[in-house]
Amino acid sequence: MKRSALINLSSVVDDALGEEIQVIWEIEPGARVYDKITLPEHTGFDPPQRLDAFLDAVRWGASSSADTSTLQSPFRSGIEIEDYQLDPVVRAIQMPRANLLIADDVGLGKTIESGLVIQELLIRHRIRTVLIICPSSLQIQWKEQMRDKFGLEFHIVDSNLMKQLRRERGIRVNPWTHYPRLITSIDYIKRDGPMRLLKEILPIDGEPSFPRKIDMLVIDEAHSIAPSGGGSYAVDSLRTKTIKTIAPHCEHKLFLTATPHNGYRESFTALLEILDNQRFARGIEPDRKQLQSIMIRRLKSELPPAWDGTPRFPKRILKEIEVPYTDEEKDIH
Repeated sequence: MKRSALINLSSVVDDALGEEIQVIWEIEPGARVYDKITLPEHTGFDPPQRLDAFLDAVRWGASSSADTSTLQSPFRSGIEIEDYQLDPVVRAIQMPRANLLIADDVGLGKTIESGLVIQELLIRHRIRTVLIICPSSLQIQWKEQMRDKFGLEFHIVDSNLMKQLRRERGIRVNPWTHYPRLITSIDYIKRDGPMRLLKEILPIDGEPSFPRKIDMLVIDEAHSIAPSGGGSYAVDSLRTKTIKTIAPHCEHKLFLTATPHNGYRESFTALLEILDNQRFARGIEPDRKQLQSIMIRRLKSELPPAWDGTPRFPKRILKEIEVPYTDEEKDIH
């Protein structure tokens, strides 16, 4: 009986760089081995205008990790970007490790800002795998936003995906290595089962940490993973312990929250330490300069008007409306 060859293939396309599949060579339609890379045969000449357009496209698409003067993600996304939303991606490409706390006000587009960072680092080949951890109610929203606005396909890791993969791939399948871009909820990943599978792919002490299994970690509603408590101490919750297990194995980290500080220094500095333990330490007052380098915080009231002078957001007017009680409600109260 003739033996079949199992071939590993890796994508070289920008938007799917590093994605790998396994195929059985003998049953692949049109399978062919090229001895060397060759140019296609000449069959004619293009008009000069088309050649100019081609050369311009090559120049615009030639992005280098060392080039911090140009951006690609704003031109490859399907959104109308506000100028202030470019700040995180500009900072990210200038940092050896993109560790950012994006603490913009509600409604300023933290998801858009993180999507720009993810896409830019993917284009520059600085990352390959991404894990987004968010509340369970926001998983579908994240998946749709990344797909519709940035053309990035993410898979939601939950019990349904686990059942599907086990039916298709066997009971020993590990969902954390099956796709390069994943979304999961904080309350799912903190469970014993998912956490055990994740620890299986993370290096233990003494093992080489490269290549990393997770290149970028994104935490939405990051205030929920900060230790709870007040005064001079804070107690690590199960959410905190989960992220503290994952974060050291990720080269780049984005923490998103509209309320980064809960009023207690111990809790806030613990969150900063998880984000970047080279700059911050738990219980120690953060250096203002270091904090400004990683924290992006804008309120709606602080943003200037648009270029044409119109306000970016409608003015908020608070007006009290008195509602009289009925006789029945008065009797109850």
